Amino acid sequence: MKDKKNKFLELAKLRVNKTIKSIQLIGNLSNKSHYTYSSEQVNQMISALDKELKKVKDKFKNSKKNDEKDGFEFKR
Repeated sequence: MKDKKNKFLELAKLRVNKTIKSIQLIGNLSNKSHYTYSSEQVNQMISALDKELKKVKDKFKNSKKNDEKDGFEFKR
């Protein structure tokens, strides 16, 4: 039992920190002196992130598996 808890804590720390870093890098894309983007593109990115975060919350809330593997892509 202790091994499962330690494994969870170890992986959670690594994955959350990696995710935070990735979100910070996405935030760097807001620099208008380096990038050009539309508000629709920003809305699509934020919507995709919100959707995935909601899925994670639901997984922990419901403690059930969800094998859906969605990615992100800009709509054309």
